[in-house]
Amino acid sequence: MEKGQIVELTIEDMSKEGQGIGKADGFAVFVKDTVVGDVVEAEMTKVKKNYGFGRVVKRIEDSPSRQEAFCPYYKQCGGCVYQEMEYESQLKLKRKQVADKIKRIGGIVEPVVRETIGMDEPFYYRNKASMPVSTGGLITKKGGIVEPIHEPRIGFYQAKSHEVIDCEYCMLQSEPAMAAARALRQFMEEDNITSYDTRWEKGLMRHMIVRTALGTGQVMVILVVNGKGIPNAAKLVEMLSEAIFDVPVYEEGPLAGIEFSLESMVLNINKKNTSEILGEECITLAGSPTIIEQVGDLKFEISPLSFYQVNPEQMKKLYGKVLEYADLKGDETVLDLYCGVGTIGLFCADDMRKKSGGGSVIGIETVKPAVIDANRNAVINGIVNARYICGRAEEELPKMVDSGIHADVVILDPPRAGCKVELLEAVAKTMPEKVVYVSCDAATLARDINILSDMGYEFIEATPVDMFPWTGHVECVVILHKKI
Repeated sequence: MEKGQIVELTIEDMSKEGQGIGKADGFAVFVKDTVVGDVVEAEMTKVKKNYGFGRVVKRIEDSPSRQEAFCPYYKQCGGCVYQEMEYESQLKLKRKQVADKIKRIGGIVEPVVRETIGMDEPFYYRNKASMPVSTGGLITKKGGIVEPIHEPRIGFYQAKSHEVIDCEYCMLQSEPAMAAARALRQFMEEDNITSYDTRWEKGLMRHMIVRTALGTGQVMVILVVNGKGIPNAAKLVEMLSEAIFDVPVYEEGPLAGIEFSLESMVLNINKKNTSEILGEECITLAGSPTIIEQVGDLKFEISPLSFYQVNPEQMKKLYGKVLEYADLKGDETVLDLYCGVGTIGLFCADDMRKKSGGGSVIGIETVKPAVIDANRNAVINGIVNARYICGRAEEELPKMVDSGIHADVVILDPPRAGCKVELLEAVAKTMPEKVVYVSCDAATLARDINILSDMGYEFIEATPVDMFPWTGHVECVVILHKKI
């Protein structure tokens, strides 16, 4: 294969970045602007040892799954990379991607992977919007007056860059989030507020994060700034409050009758010149330091820094699958690792409580605010059979084993990087009958399945759950049993 060579490809797969993947004589070729099922002629633009990249010269045959993109920011914003593929085809693709990785990396010859659990209406599902803010840098005029280079832009990064695309609306985010962005944009224009610029390490506004409790209507706005405050903050609070209050009330659907209101306005201080979004210090400017979300029968208190699943509708389906795989009788000891604000563990504890069992949940999490939230959430819901510990699971689990605690079920819900080997070794020492693994990255999930297999655990099956429609990401739940 050579650069400049023209090859004919049938697109069989897609990358998380939205590139179609086809094969020419067994050589994998990544091609932009294609979807599964397309047949194209492509010119090779870059050739590596085992794969290459190409550009479409001619589309010979359109995929039956191809559709028109629905967003005007498509191919500008780096978000919805699967927009040109029909939703049902995305679900099939994500199932294939999970199965392929479990087979190739996990070493499972013919893994049982159920159909991807999708959404009926895959729009406006995100309860957390993280939007960078940019005014293009700073210019100093005569008299030492510092002004931004261009008008405020609040939206999302262009793919593979730090260029902010100004988005007036987004069909994945909640409407209160986009209303808050419009209010901040107006405030910055009126009060000449600058954004932080990494080149000169000057400027104020860095990021806007909006957390929307879609079950209660409570909204938290977090403003990440390079400083200790915002000039005329009271004006901004009023503008945000009015903008969120004016969001129309849905007449039908899962959000029918929900009225949105600004319940928390938080300032997050980040003076470091890094790519990290959040700093460690949070100051509540108005309202409460937390908001309350409700999912099913349970309520959850959410703080600015704590992890919480971004798609509440799919979260219920995800946790339902966890409960199905755990198959709790009511008297088990369940370990909830990487527990966040305690959502999965509290669903399990509530399930055991309803079965009148004497079982318990022990959660472990390294983020202290999340542990505080988790214990608080247990209190809010009257759940006395769950407790949460702040620490590293690979350090805390051996202590539990030494004290005589052994788990019946271990639930793992790690970040994208997956679990450390030390943690998996510690899990194996607790000798659980079942391990339920929740993952947002099929590759690291498959790697850990392989490791757990060597430690005496047998892969049973997996179920993908589409927590992130129109994107290249998918959540997955796996059940493993201790080998006899």
